[in-house]
Amino acid sequence: MKKSRYLFPVVTFLLSFCCALFVAVKVFPNNPFSGTKPQNTLLNKIQDGDIIFQTSESKQCEAVRIATNSKFSHCGIVFFINDRQFVYEAVQPVKITLLDEWISHGKENKYLVKRLKNAEKVLTSTTLQKMKDYGQQFNGKQYDAYFEWTDNRIYCSELVWKIYKAGANIELCPLQQLKDFNLKDERVQKILKERYGNEIPLDEKVVSPSNLADSKLLKTVIDTY
Repeated sequence: MKKSRYLFPVVTFLLSFCCALFVAVKVFPNNPFSGTKPQNTLLNKIQDGDIIFQTSESKQCEAVRIATNSKFSHCGIVFFINDRQFVYEAVQPVKITLLDEWISHGKENKYLVKRLKNAEKVLTSTTLQKMKDYGQQFNGKQYDAYFEWTDNRIYCSELVWKIYKAGANIELCPLQQLKDFNLKDERVQKILKERYGNEIPLDEKVVSPSNLADSKLLKTVIDTY
């Protein structure tokens, strides 16, 4: 009789605890009892070779946005390495960055992801490996603040354009010249003056993040703006 008298409260307590634990896991997914972090299903839509864009907040990036009449000032190419998502980007220096970390660097963590319209046919495992092999030569190189169309230094949209051209034989968009952009704004003029003095290379071939984002060869996969 004594065992029965003590057994009932113990069973009641265990049942109550289990119910509370179930509610905590379901209602509060970040609860440590859950054992796992919630998956970002949005990022699961991203594929190897996708192009990702964001808005950065440096003075140079502001000048890029103004000169190109676009909200995008930075971009990179998504590469899968050992089943993890990275962004290969031309910053200072050119490097590979975890996708989550890359997104956190943008204004309000917003980003746009674009993909070749025929990616399933064109971006085979062999082609993607060619793109990665070609792009590897730029790893660690200096960022090109002068936007020169050389391989000595390189900037973000140039990196993406050249990787697609060399690795997949695809020109994502026509190249422009520096003089094609909006260079009259005083903020842009200030950056140009700092970079070039009085000898601005107006005929220099360039490609901007907005040129890539507007490419007719690409489709939107994710847009958090």
